[in-house]
Amino acid sequence: MIRRPDITMAGGCFAVLLCALGPAPLTGQQSGENLSGGSGVFYTGTYADRIHVVDERTLELVDTIQTQNGIVGRLVISENRERLYVTDATYEHVEIIDLATRESVDKFTLNDGNRRFRIRGGFAVNPQETYALITGSSRIKLKDRYEIHDNVIIRYDLKKHEVMDTIPWPGGHERSRANFRFSPDGSLVYFTAEDMLVLETESFTEVDRWAISEESEPGRGMVRPSFGSSYYEEPGFFTGLVRVTDPVNNRRMMGIARVNLAEREMDFYTLGPNQPVGRFAMAPGGKKAWALYDEVGHYEFWAIDLEGGRVTHREPFPGRSRMGLAVSSNGKYLYIHVAGNTIDVYDSETYELLKTVDVGGDMRGWVFLPGTDGQ
Repeated sequence: MIRRPDITMAGGCFAVLLCALGPAPLTGQQSGENLSGGSGVFYTGTYADRIHVVDERTLELVDTIQTQNGIVGRLVISENRERLYVTDATYEHVEIIDLATRESVDKFTLNDGNRRFRIRGGFAVNPQETYALITGSSRIKLKDRYEIHDNVIIRYDLKKHEVMDTIPWPGGHERSRANFRFSPDGSLVYFTAEDMLVLETESFTEVDRWAISEESEPGRGMVRPSFGSSYYEEPGFFTGLVRVTDPVNNRRMMGIARVNLAEREMDFYTLGPNQPVGRFAMAPGGKKAWALYDEVGHYEFWAIDLEGGRVTHREPFPGRSRMGLAVSSNGKYLYIHVAGNTIDVYDSETYELLKTVDVGGDMRGWVFLPGTDGQ
């Protein structure tokens, strides 16, 4: 399905001037008094052996979690939102943290003697948390050289701490990285490649294939959706920005794709010509989203009406050299994070900077676990 609505541009010269001058001093409510985005929790890794915890109710640092393997690498939340899987900066060790007690409950590594296994990209835990799918490669230190092995997919038993088996690459094509997504019941796993491959999780054989490498409609070009997770999305659905190339006029376009994995359906509409916009973040309820326009020295919030299929507002703001974006649990605020030790809190309607939260260290790895305020 294609919709081609007009793109609405807003936020003219006055907003640009304010952006250039920088934000005004914060007073009263803007300083953070009685400011609360909901009942969520931020978990931020730092360049130290700790994860810092920020409570969304108060937007203040409330706790730290000591990690066992040094500097934090990647953070992955379990399907039931009860555990946090943490790799270290070398991507050779994984630690499991119970979020209720904020204590380490387990850890494992695939290293063995002079053999080092490094996790590369793919790391997914099945919903029952009995095993993990991990992609990576081994290197063995010999007397005069290192022996580098090919990338593999392994299934690792989280209870017995052992490799269950090595899974053949779907289609026989080895890749440097892989993206896995389990179905809600864990019976299927979706593997993103040239096409979307569906594997059953007993012997990991292909049971279905969604040919996303082919044009779904004449004249549209190939749509390759990404499958980032959002806690404001229905299970099995993924919504995000995508780029397509118009095969008739050979021009790049950008738009929104909403994918239903179980039914192999995709609703896509264009927003307009391709622009440097990314960091898509959906609001609670799934009717609205925001994204970030990001050029050196020029940054904007883009508000997107997901039901009407159009950009409703563009607002310049100071921005950062690297940025992440999240929407508060109640939908009232936008959080700008990454590249530093602070989270900037903006009003999602007026785009005023309301508060800057110091998380206690430069961020490395980030997870925002929203509350149920807006759902």
